[in-house]
Amino acid sequence: MSHDVSSTYTLDREGTLVTSLLRYDDLPDEALRQLREAVERHALRYSSGFFPSLITRASGCYVYDDQGREILDFTSGQMSGILGHSHPDVVQTIHRTSEQLIHLFSGFMSPPVAELCRELARLLPDPLNRVLLLSTGAESNEAAIRLAKLYTGGFEVIGLDASWHGMTGAALASTFSAGRKGYGPPMPGTMALPTPYPFRRPDGAGPTYELDMLDAAFETLDRQSVGAYAAVIAEPILSAGGILELPPGYLTKLKRKCEERQMLLILDEAQTGVGRTGDMFAFEHEGVTPDILTLSKTLGAGLPLAATITSDAIEADCHQKGFVFYTTHVSDPLPAAVGLTVLEVIARDRLKENAREQGNHLKQGLIELQKRHECIGDVRGRGLLIGVELVADRESKKPVPELGNRVWRRCFELGLHINIVGFAGMGGIFRIAPPLTVTRESIDLALSILDQAITESLDRFGTAG
Repeated sequence: MSHDVSSTYTLDREGTLVTSLLRYDDLPDEALRQLREAVERHALRYSSGFFPSLITRASGCYVYDDQGREILDFTSGQMSGILGHSHPDVVQTIHRTSEQLIHLFSGFMSPPVAELCRELARLLPDPLNRVLLLSTGAESNEAAIRLAKLYTGGFEVIGLDASWHGMTGAALASTFSAGRKGYGPPMPGTMALPTPYPFRRPDGAGPTYELDMLDAAFETLDRQSVGAYAAVIAEPILSAGGILELPPGYLTKLKRKCEERQMLLILDEAQTGVGRTGDMFAFEHEGVTPDILTLSKTLGAGLPLAATITSDAIEADCHQKGFVFYTTHVSDPLPAAVGLTVLEVIARDRLKENAREQGNHLKQGLIELQKRHECIGDVRGRGLLIGVELVADRESKKPVPELGNRVWRRCFELGLHINIVGFAGMGGIFRIAPPLTVTRESIDLALSILDQAITESLDRFGTAG
């Protein structure tokens, strides 16, 4: 880029370029240099680190960095951009609604909020028809756990030991995959169930191993319980835990365990909801309706929108007991309008069917790669939420995080972003979750890049072990 910075761009008193009114993909080199420096000097690191480049534009299945590179985004942003980046219907809704309603007093209701509540209730099976609209997945899980505690009178909450439900209070206490150490005691009463992991069953374990394990786990929990059960919270497919799909019959049995103990079943569908798995909601696959459902990520298609949904009976009981969940952005109209547009586009464009069709194509393509690469130990998941686990070899199933990181970096260099689970002890597990709008051509390109990245990484790695 060759710009006369002094005449084209505004500088503040310290000589810093003011970029807020510019197109981000047209910034001069000096502005980009200053912005990268600002990240290095001023951004608080909330994970292992940031990518070295700045993303200046995103459209459809692609993001574009400050070097002009086109990168195929197979994580849908933070697993949220279910319609792809800057979907024209979403952009139009943001523009139209922002001219009328953006934010209101938390006690005010608005047409977009009323419409979205009604539409979610229409899509969901009875008795799920009471909707609370919030901003984030953690927030929706906080509300769900508060409802469960108030309704049951208990405080003991059980989560799966590879779970991720959020970084706040009760949600963090029920998150076991990462983020627990160094912050002091979590919420009292939180206990863990072992997560079903069919790929890593013990030698000789039969096909009902995970269901039998559930019986043994609840026997142990019952010995620990002080008689104050409130809820089990679970993801139908554990994403941050490595794309671990609950095996057939597991949710049915889990619901029965809850009913036997007068506790509620909360299903967290932050990543599996709104069509991603090929069903509108992942729990429909097994026909098990939770007592409380939480949605986030996919519902807002990249905007902060979440929902906690329960029954008339639970809502009425908790309201009578004085339930409070009064937040700054509860029932905000702008994100609600976007959520309504998301549901309309998914129905109009048959995107859950596309998730099923393209997901089958993606999974079959990955299985073909598995036949050529011994280091691909397992391919799992449903719809457009697929996991690929790399191992030293399929007999030992030894994790190889170094190879996983090498493949991940090479994929990015070649123009594909897929997420690798980077938590300690997880090895090389990729989470692949393209938008529901993805085409077969984009999937084939991603498969080709992954194939090349694995081949080249193995050559440099020497051996998968």
